[in-house]
Amino acid sequence: MAFYDLIIIGSGALGTFHAYHAARAGKSVLLLEKDNRPQSATVRNFGQVVPSGLSGRWFEYGRRSLELYREIQAEHDITVRQNGSIYVASDEDEWMLANELFDRRQAEHYSCELLSKAQVLARYPMLQPDYVRGALFFPDEISVEPDRMIHQLVGYVQKKYGVTYLANAAVVDCQSNYNGAIITLADKTRFQAQQVLICSGSEFRMLYPEIFAESGLIVSKLQMLQTAPMPQLSMPGNILTGLTIRRYEAFTECPSFAGIQTPDQLAELKRWGIHVLFKQATDGSIIIGDSHEYAPATQVDELGFDTHDDIDNLILAEARRIVTFPVDQISRRWAGFYAQTPHEIFEHSVNDYIHIITGIGGKGMTSSAGYGEESVKRFVV
Repeated sequence: MAFYDLIIIGSGALGTFHAYHAARAGKSVLLLEKDNRPQSATVRNFGQVVPSGLSGRWFEYGRRSLELYREIQAEHDITVRQNGSIYVASDEDEWMLANELFDRRQAEHYSCELLSKAQVLARYPMLQPDYVRGALFFPDEISVEPDRMIHQLVGYVQKKYGVTYLANAAVVDCQSNYNGAIITLADKTRFQAQQVLICSGSEFRMLYPEIFAESGLIVSKLQMLQTAPMPQLSMPGNILTGLTIRRYEAFTECPSFAGIQTPDQLAELKRWGIHVLFKQATDGSIIIGDSHEYAPATQVDELGFDTHDDIDNLILAEARRIVTFPVDQISRRWAGFYAQTPHEIFEHSVNDYIHIITGIGGKGMTSSAGYGEESVKRFVV
């Protein structure tokens, strides 16, 4: 039976960055993926790495993640593009919040710039002039290609740091013994480790379902769309909008947020957790989204596997109010499922050798690299 210092179950961003940091510290690491390749939350998102929208320690983790993404990109292509993020305010309330966050980020020495309406339209001519009041720009933030980044990162940790990676490796049992833990795959293969870390995202049934049932975890279903390639369009970076300003936690902590009212025309969008984002992929297509529906960990099936035309239509109607390019040229639609918790992240030790980390929600792509650097110190010595 092969022995490792650390076995990680789940090769999304959270699991793979833990593997990266552990192997970088000189530990032997086995990274396991139940599917043929990662295909859950890490690949079903925008690929925007935007610490600016986070608060507290997650902002700091995101800030560190930007450094780590750039370090890795300098050695191995993981699709990183430093093209910045812009939050476009559409009214005076959103503009006030943008100004308040600007003051805070400047005090934290996090590079940012306030842009007037004229400056925004000069840089982003694809925006509808009537929508723009002003914007807050973060030049150091990055984009990655979500359907490629994690696969290239897994390849990097194998080649650079000797991580052992197995796909199609569903773990059906995980038990501690006198000096660590033993995991068993569906094909009966067994491995032993000093420590086991379960980063299984929204998979709550295969291991420790009784713990997840009592965890308070919920799953968020997000609907997203992608246009056909638009080679004539060049979008400089991530575009986040007024609905994002009204939703992201960094803005909710601004002094004026408590007094902000939701305009009547946005009430239905707020009901479905819609905040419209745009990101251009390297093939010229535009990813547009997203929405949020929720279910407890024990009732995930209630969310369904399908997407709802009514929600997509709400997203696209708001998108047409924001941009001038033809958002109706949709080539793909999908739903992503993210585990999250009201307590930032779910960290639970089954015993001294087996640990669960999940529920990072929409912070995974932005903060996993920085969070994993600190978190892994608890499991490797």
